[in-house]
Amino acid sequence: MDTFDAPPRQWAAPSGEERPQLEAWLDYYRATLLVKCAGLDRAQLATRAIPPSELTLLGLVRHMTLVEQWWFEATFAGLPVVEYYTLEDDRDADFHDLGSATLDEVRTNYDAACQRSRDLCAGHSLDEIAKRPNSDGAVDLRWIFVHMIEESARHCGHADLLREVLDGTTGD
Repeated sequence: MDTFDAPPRQWAAPSGEERPQLEAWLDYYRATLLVKCAGLDRAQLATRAIPPSELTLLGLVRHMTLVEQWWFEATFAGLPVVEYYTLEDDRDADFHDLGSATLDEVRTNYDAACQRSRDLCAGHSLDEIAKRPNSDGAVDLRWIFVHMIEESARHCGHADLLREVLDGTTGD
């Protein structure tokens, strides 16, 4: 793989049940992050385009893989997580150690983490309390969805800026 492809995105319905809207918005932002990366080569994806920030598009995809794993696998389901990009001496290696995985591996890991997240919360009530509390205490699945939408959207904003600096591309 020379780059990431641009997956289809679909807006959430403007009205309707809470659960389908939460799922749709999260999927929209998951896809948006990849859209921001589409068509760029590895060097561009790994470029720290807005110094002194260490953010890169590749680092954001790697980071969001870990975020998916943390909130849905570790926190909600209480499962042990194989953190693909964390190093013992660098908890932010997802942003720093950009050469540790091929683009194929990064994309496969991201897609797999997103799918595991969907699978782990399927059939569970939004009111269900996560198996592991976070630092502020118990959280329910609804909170995790809202937090994931917030974090994904925030990082898509970062990706907007990085992409514009890299090649001038703007847009949703």
